[in-house]
Amino acid sequence: MQKIYVLAGAALIMAACGGSEKDYDATGTFEAIETTVFAEQSGALLSFDVNEGDMIEAARQVGLIDTTQTWLKIQQMDATKAVYQSQKPDMERQIAATRQQLAKAQQDEQRYRELVADGAAPSKMLDDATSLVKVLQKQLDAQISSLNTQLSTLNSQLSTAEVQKAQLQDMLQKCHIMTPTKGTVLEKYVERGEFVSVGKPLFKIADTESMHLRAYVTSAQLQNIKIGQQVKVFADYGDGQRKEYAGTISWISSRSEFTPKTIFTDDERADLVYAVKVAIKNDGFVKIGMYGELKL
Repeated sequence: MQKIYVLAGAALIMAACGGSEKDYDATGTFEAIETTVFAEQSGALLSFDVNEGDMIEAARQVGLIDTTQTWLKIQQMDATKAVYQSQKPDMERQIAATRQQLAKAQQDEQRYRELVADGAAPSKMLDDATSLVKVLQKQLDAQISSLNTQLSTLNSQLSTAEVQKAQLQDMLQKCHIMTPTKGTVLEKYVERGEFVSVGKPLFKIADTESMHLRAYVTSAQLQNIKIGQQVKVFADYGDGQRKEYAGTISWISSRSEFTPKTIFTDDERADLVYAVKVAIKNDGFVKIGMYGELKL
């Protein structure tokens, strides 16, 4: 590939020397944003509908990793949640008897208070009734506190189970291999039926509709370039064949670098150049790695 770049660069120099003035200001190569899709779960690849050269839409499922074990764990977690739910105490029912005893004791206390006030009963009976009310009130408070603690513990266990189920559902979702963006499949690394592990590359995709030309300009040219500027871009097919595209400066390097060996700028004597990216809308004819020319 390096030899091809050198030969192409030499051809551009010869073409420039043959004319009185070049009709471009810089050259470079076309690039696209490439994305490598990795496996997010481990397991056998049950399906994998990907082929090199395919045009794929974004958010499309192209494969499935075995979900059996994850699905079974979700079922187990649902059963665990059901057990915790069934253990929740019916507070009102469990304290109903004590609450009724307390209400009866409070009625007796009021009756004895009236009798003692009328001199019809000894004060000890009122003291005993008051003591019973206090005892029953403490029993009721203790029951409520115990039941609240039990309920709080079960609610915490249920919340934990919910989080664990959400984690399992996320793992299940990640078994479905989705395309992160639309584009063309450049490389395919695995086949259906293979065992894949977390982090294993599955395929590489690139958005070949929105491409950019990476070119290099000198500091003298840099003063005439700004982001958002409209420029002309030519795709070089060799033998003088090229196609024009409307381009927009989308990025300018903030630091200089030495001229790449396979890149030629308008001022070929310059040692330091700046990289720029020019975005274009591809009609299908521009390919990754193809040489292009930039006219400011």
